[in-house]
Amino acid sequence: MGNKTFKNLEEQISILEEKGLVILDREEAKQILFRENYFFVSGYRHLFMRSFKDKRFLPGATFDELYGAFEFDRHLRNIMFKYILIIENNIKSITSYQLSRKYGIREKDYLNPKNFNPDNLRNRQVNDVLNKMKRQIRANVRSHTATSHYLNNYGYIPLWILVKVLSFGLMSELYNILKTEDAYAIADIYHLDPDTLSIYLSMLATYRNLCAHEDMLYDYRMQKTVPDTKYHRILNIDKTDDEYDYGKNDLFALVIIMKQMLTPDEFREMLYEVGYEIDILDGIVDVVPLNLILNKIGFPDNWREIVNIE
Repeated sequence: MGNKTFKNLEEQISILEEKGLVILDREEAKQILFRENYFFVSGYRHLFMRSFKDKRFLPGATFDELYGAFEFDRHLRNIMFKYILIIENNIKSITSYQLSRKYGIREKDYLNPKNFNPDNLRNRQVNDVLNKMKRQIRANVRSHTATSHYLNNYGYIPLWILVKVLSFGLMSELYNILKTEDAYAIADIYHLDPDTLSIYLSMLATYRNLCAHEDMLYDYRMQKTVPDTKYHRILNIDKTDDEYDYGKNDLFALVIIMKQMLTPDEFREMLYEVGYEIDILDGIVDVVPLNLILNKIGFPDNWREIVNIE
């Protein structure tokens, strides 16, 4: 495979045109590629290709449609990020409340290994997570306003303050080392079992990072899958080899997670915002049917109906 070489804006435009993309305003397209990066914009070309083998664009596909898909994914990321942050804050608040109430508010109390899963097979995992939390205390003790305030005025950092500087990924790890009764107490708030909540938290942490770093979201597929839910069944999502086609490891799986972890009002607002962006995309893209784009995202055709399922 040959090495990649630098292509200037004119050459980038030519490459797209040679593959059949219609560019009505070359100067505007150049400015978009300059600001947004050719690699990231062209990453959405798969939606508009003739086939997996034929890398040419569909007849009539335009740069405006390609850029519309790029902007749609950006807006989708921003929406998902906003609501993942709400869930992240909820989990941090609930977890810190549960552990502080039960084990105390000083680090030496709530970070005591005896307060976590006693299984000998989990000893290494418990120590690893607690050491990560202690490193966060050391790293943020002076630089973070809240942690430094508590340390300077009270001599300790309560867990409800510490969680503010813990990543969602670390919160997911923390949940996995809790004692069974603590894991159940937190999962019960969401009407979930601990194993399911553990999967949800891991997937949310991954999606949070994707959104925060502006990675491509719309067609991302997780390695983990959500367990089958009543939402899959009630929406009558198609199956292949006894496995649901949508809502398992795709963006609709994230929607299903949010359905169970946001308040009804929050979820309704989130779904409205997503629907608004889908409607805008539908008005921009002509060469690809909307249902094919939705299926690429992982959305079944009747995705909006999830809002009415109790």
